[in-house]
Amino acid sequence: MIDPSAGPDQSHVAALSTRDARSIPAPLSINGVTLPDGTTTDLHIAQGRYVQDPPEGAEQIDAAGLRVLPGLVDLHTHLREPGREDAETVRSGAAAAARGGWTAVCAMANTRPVTDTAEAAQHLHALAADADAQVVPIGAISKGLGGEELAELGLMNRHAGVRLFSDDGRCVADSRLMRRAFEYVRDFGGVLAQHAQDPALAGDQACCHEGEWSGRLGLPSWPPQAESVIVARDVQLAELTRSRLHVCHVTSAESVEVLRWAKARGIQVTAEVTPHHLLLTTDLLADYDTTFKVNPPLRTDEHVEALRAGLADGTIDAVATDHAPHAPQDKHHAFVDARPGMLGLEHALGVVLDTMVATGALDWSGVADRMSQAPARIAGLADQGQGFTVGDPASLVLVDPSARAVVDRSQTASLSRNNPYHGRELADPVVRTIWNGRTTWLRS
Repeated sequence: MIDPSAGPDQSHVAALSTRDARSIPAPLSINGVTLPDGTTTDLHIAQGRYVQDPPEGAEQIDAAGLRVLPGLVDLHTHLREPGREDAETVRSGAAAAARGGWTAVCAMANTRPVTDTAEAAQHLHALAADADAQVVPIGAISKGLGGEELAELGLMNRHAGVRLFSDDGRCVADSRLMRRAFEYVRDFGGVLAQHAQDPALAGDQACCHEGEWSGRLGLPSWPPQAESVIVARDVQLAELTRSRLHVCHVTSAESVEVLRWAKARGIQVTAEVTPHHLLLTTDLLADYDTTFKVNPPLRTDEHVEALRAGLADGTIDAVATDHAPHAPQDKHHAFVDARPGMLGLEHALGVVLDTMVATGALDWSGVADRMSQAPARIAGLADQGQGFTVGDPASLVLVDPSARAVVDRSQTASLSRNNPYHGRELADPVVRTIWNGRTTWLRS
């Protein structure tokens, strides 16, 4: 269980502020760094962009032994503000993102109030004006996440630049409403991001993968088919409407097969997997520790292996954290009644290195694609997920491939403590995060 007495301790975080967006970042020269393709080079940055020659007065960074990735882009983050600032704020969530190597995060709509209007999306933009990462609003598909009436999709796009829409936390179960949403966003290139959970097969109380552990623990079950049947429906609706679908937090082998079938047909579908579903399994629920309650639930080894294989071969396009901070009072309940969700921003890259790179399933270019380039394309972020070419925006993360640490949930930039990796040794690779030429996090 989470220790409610463990308050924020950010003494280890040298988070360098980006509060004054008008100031020009100091020039940098990063010397002897290894690119994702394995070549070694020097990178020079001035006025937020890569330049050809070392700029005058540049800070010299010795990057021998370090690798560089484009700044990471998270398609799935819960920042809780407005409404639950005791669990997370835009500023604290962006600081956690910077510590994890992220230079952009897409903020889900299930705040209080819901981001279902242009005004709500504009308000999030305003809250993020001084944050340590780009914060991209995701608009709700339905008003109030109620699943009955479309939200202001067109107005959110037109007046707040919203391109991704999701009722995440709830599934849009009404097929007619989902079809209408697909048709509506098609004209401006919008993307619907679905939380795939058939409520008839996995209702509100469902909280454990259906199988041995749900029976042993007496917990309401969540069969993997409750996910895959919605994925199957939605890829066909996307084909029917010639629109774009993104599947949130895929967890099942069955869903991976549906996605593989849909992509072979040329359907416009992309998908994400979370770090925790790449590593953790349902047996962690044995002690009813609510830290490990998440929606969709942790599953068994066979599903974990299918997810890793799907990420490796590109059936799953991206890693996204589903960073879901909760205040202690929301987790300190009986397992069925506790809020689902885990922290993810600060340790996602470490999990991917341990599960995918160390095993040979992905190389460094694959990591750059799945954690930066592909999510930037999906979200339509032209200034994110770039390479290291002269003239490109300089958003990057410097990585020490050999660094490891035991995770301590009290050592975090997040306001919450529901960290599923507490006490586990993981790769701890992030040395420095740079967003548009400005250092947003630096290992002390």
